[in-house]
Amino acid sequence: SAASVARSQLDAAASRGPDTYELHLYEPVAVRDGAHANNPWLQELPDPVSKVTWGNYAAIAPADASRLGLEAGDVVVLDDAGRRLELPVHVQPGQAPQTISVALGYGRTRSGRVGDGVGVNAFPLARRSAGARRYARTGITMTRTGRRDALATTQSHHSMEGRAIVMETTLGAFHETADRGREPDLPTLWAARPRGEHNWGMAIDLSACTGCSACVTACQAENNVAVVGRDEVRRGREMHWIRIDRYYTGSEDSPGTLVQPMMCQHCGNAPCEPVCPVLATVHSSEGLNQQVYNRCVGTRYCENNCPYKVRRFNWFEYARNDRFDFNLNNPLGLMVLNPDVTVRSRGVMEKCSLCVQRIQAGKLEARRGGRAVEDGEIQTACQQACPADAIVFGDLADPDSRVSQVSRGRRGYHVLDELGTRPNVTYLTKVRNA
Repeated sequence: SAASVARSQLDAAASRGPDTYELHLYEPVAVRDGAHANNPWLQELPDPVSKVTWGNYAAIAPADASRLGLEAGDVVVLDDAGRRLELPVHVQPGQAPQTISVALGYGRTRSGRVGDGVGVNAFPLARRSAGARRYARTGITMTRTGRRDALATTQSHHSMEGRAIVMETTLGAFHETADRGREPDLPTLWAARPRGEHNWGMAIDLSACTGCSACVTACQAENNVAVVGRDEVRRGREMHWIRIDRYYTGSEDSPGTLVQPMMCQHCGNAPCEPVCPVLATVHSSEGLNQQVYNRCVGTRYCENNCPYKVRRFNWFEYARNDRFDFNLNNPLGLMVLNPDVTVRSRGVMEKCSLCVQRIQAGKLEARRGGRAVEDGEIQTACQQACPADAIVFGDLADPDSRVSQVSRGRRGYHVLDELGTRPNVTYLTKVRNA
């Protein structure tokens, strides 16, 4: 009954005491129970909430971290009646005080070259009781070791600093602004670019996006995006063409969480284009910001000038990394590469192309049939993989296309629109039914 459940929860809370914790074990989004831990795409996929890759950690509450003087990366020992785990700490806003969360699926020894030795095996703490595995335990003690093990995190800053990056509203406030139209584009000193037959663009519904990160791995598989490994992620050199930004609002004890897929915005007035000395980044007549790899000399001026920070630089010959099975030296590993997309080499900049290879294939197929490209016929990899249908792609030059109609809606806005970059990616304001 509800009364007995409440009584057991109170008894569990009373049994913890000030120096013991409740442990929660869970299967992470990427590797789940670890059956596919040898897949480097999954190991390098950032957790949607913590943004940590390559291994597990002990997530603790900010209040506990402040009380114990612990910081992210400090190694602690979790002890459950002699069963011990050594894990680095991650300070997780919103974590309940006196609780610790640890991901399963790591610490494998017979997974393969990629999965072996990544993280710590937490399954011994999920021991069976009455024939069922228990994913919560009480009476756990936590002791600091004095050592540090820096986490491979892809995002360490969690605030929008007052800027309208992820816009949100309530359902009531949204209805009150029903008669207000969208703000017109800001004036610009740039001459209008000549337009071709198409103007490819994207719209992303932030109310539908759950941050599941399926789009990140789909893009990696489709576009031969390199896996860089834990050490390079620690240096901030991850290569994902699309990332899921996560922001917190409110207090760190009970924060609100916002997620936003972020990729190249394919700006009409792209700040990356005028600073490239070799014209390696140029604008197409179909609205795409293109990257010409065999022109690029790696000055990284474009990366510095991009306000969205979506460009990636190849510091090493990642495609020939023997650490991973997906490399050019492994004949079997070659089979995972998409033959329609080039494999980039060291010293060049790369970024989202809105799956230009799929665009070209769709146009050729339509031309073969003697017809126009139909709306929805071309899908990007991220759109195809999104389980929530949060991503819409199509031709903005067609006023009747789904992406045009969605982009013109009252919820549509452009990130950092005040800079005058005029992106071809539109976001739809997140509406909370509060």
